[in-house]
Amino acid sequence: MWMQVVVCRLTLRLHDNRSLKGKRHIVRSLIDRVRHRFEVSISEVGDQDILKSARIGIAIVSGDARHAGEMMDRVVEYAEAQLFEADVVDIEREVIDID
Repeated sequence: MWMQVVVCRLTLRLHDNRSLKGKRHIVRSLIDRVRHRFEVSISEVGDQDILKSARIGIAIVSGDARHAGEMMDRVVEYAEAQLFEADVVDIEREVIDID
């Protein structure tokens, strides 16, 4: 059985954040909204102790390559639209084919 895994890492720059508690609120809120809307795997994967930066990892598994890519596009667009206290400054994306 063939499947495709699309992974994406978003690097965020947070505005006017002064505490890890404030950062966690912004990041957790984004993760919860994306997970609820799209039912994808998503987690904070880096920069946990940096106040003004966050890295979010997203993964989608599908048997249809086109569907997985289109879904990741929608997830990234939605995430960017939900960020009011941060900006996406980098997007890294990779497609992994598994036989």
